[in-house]
Amino acid sequence: MNNHSYRNIILFLFCFVCAIPAHAQSGRFMKLNEKGFWQPDNGDGTYSNPIIHADYSDPDVIRVGNDFYMTASSFNCSPGLPVLHSVNLVNWEIIGYALQKQPPIDVFNTPQHGNGVWAPAIRHHNGEFFIYWGDPDFGIYVVKAKKPEGPWSEPHLVHAAKGWIDPCPFWDDDGKAYLVHAFAGSRSGIKSVLVINEMSPDGLSINEKCTLVFDGHENHRTIEGPKLYKRNGYYYIFAPAGGVKPGWQTVLRSKNIYGPYEIKTVLHQGNTAVNGPHQGGWVELESGESWFIHFQDKDAYGRIVHMQPVNWVNDWPLMGTDQNNDGIGEPVTQYKMPNVSSTQKVKPIPVSDEFDSPEIGLQWQWHANPKPEWAFAANNGFFRLNCVMPPEGSTTLWNVPNLFLQKFPAEEFNATTKFNFQAKEEGDRAGLIIMGEDYAYIVAKFSEGKTWITFSTCTDARTGGQEIEKEKVEFSGSDIYLKVEVREGGKCRFSYSKNGKSFKNAGQEFTARAGRWIGTKVGIFALKSTPTNDSGYADFDWFRVE
Repeated sequence: MNNHSYRNIILFLFCFVCAIPAHAQSGRFMKLNEKGFWQPDNGDGTYSNPIIHADYSDPDVIRVGNDFYMTASSFNCSPGLPVLHSVNLVNWEIIGYALQKQPPIDVFNTPQHGNGVWAPAIRHHNGEFFIYWGDPDFGIYVVKAKKPEGPWSEPHLVHAAKGWIDPCPFWDDDGKAYLVHAFAGSRSGIKSVLVINEMSPDGLSINEKCTLVFDGHENHRTIEGPKLYKRNGYYYIFAPAGGVKPGWQTVLRSKNIYGPYEIKTVLHQGNTAVNGPHQGGWVELESGESWFIHFQDKDAYGRIVHMQPVNWVNDWPLMGTDQNNDGIGEPVTQYKMPNVSSTQKVKPIPVSDEFDSPEIGLQWQWHANPKPEWAFAANNGFFRLNCVMPPEGSTTLWNVPNLFLQKFPAEEFNATTKFNFQAKEEGDRAGLIIMGEDYAYIVAKFSEGKTWITFSTCTDARTGGQEIEKEKVEFSGSDIYLKVEVREGGKCRFSYSKNGKSFKNAGQEFTARAGRWIGTKVGIFALKSTPTNDSGYADFDWFRVE
């Protein structure tokens, strides 16, 4: 083949690639940047999905002026109800939590996997921020604040009930207030219907009378997560149906808040790799643009966050792009950035922590309401985890509350920590864990008068699986470095080091598995086996993700 032919082939390939629509190009090249942060902003006027490659399940979003705020389900993790901020809907920072301890306090002092905060809704009304959520076992709660970063009020029980979930408030133009919600069949015995209750103008109580506004049993089974809006004289209920992975986005509209409602499917997976696409929230910009933020279930990585453009056609929203010409949108992988006026920068969601101040990073959560004596932050460069006795009768870590964890931040990453271990009694241990329904950890453990590095795994922890110690190696030295490398598909490899440079593998490769309704988490912990009045401890120097 001559040079002219080569040039023609190269020119053809160049033109072919450039002709691929932005929304059809792959974003798989995206990983953590050099500082360890997920980067959805491509820097060329486009963004790539997911906008957050972390487990922010059931996201809801609002606009207040030039700012956007998001919250998400936190289930049993504490603190709960994360509050995130953005100025362009693509780059997000976490600014706090609306729920410091979860009620009822005595119940959530122990891990309640899969229970707790389900599908919150955030709204701004009369100068106040409100977040409503349904606890499937106790009812509908609300917290409120003057500023999104808090302080937030103590949780208020709007209505005590079993199985009332996914509430969303709505204040109408005439001053009347309403609450739309769904039902969890596992608690209430009914599902696949949406109802509206009248609500007091202050948002703190509702009329118990439920008015049925949609029955999804015929074509929209498992409809849930409703969000209520008003636009151009229509009331809209946005709600996912069909289940988390196989489902789609349904929109209902009516001129009367109680219906009858017309029905339209506006977003589905189509021929894309984005399953669901599941529950989320709609926002309209000052420029008139509309956007929809939702999640995709990515197994061990949790329910990661995507954003779709929304075009209104005959007062119906079309989400994503209609790639199949079937009148239903499909998720985009890449698209132009939202048209916003703000140039303010936001801080990326943290993933590493140097533990250099008494304020720990906002990425950390416990598996239950924390006790102050579990850990001490300090102003001299370390974070102390005290060795705590696990709950009586525990044979695995599934019911251990003092696991200090954060979400997986990307498909591939390394997490490394350095700590000084000061054991006091037989069985004291501290280390690094990948936590889900299957879990694995590497620890420094004091036994027989020596320090050992041990690697253990547990399969099917939720249903009674037991831990197996896979490796035990004697270790000398005060500083301990532990690392886990996470690769595509949640493949995890643990290792340890004395100097932070030369690492030795521990055990075999482990495949991460999601927890109960949440993604796999990575973090640190410290436990003891012997009751004592002077606990051993581990001083963690830092925790770094790259």
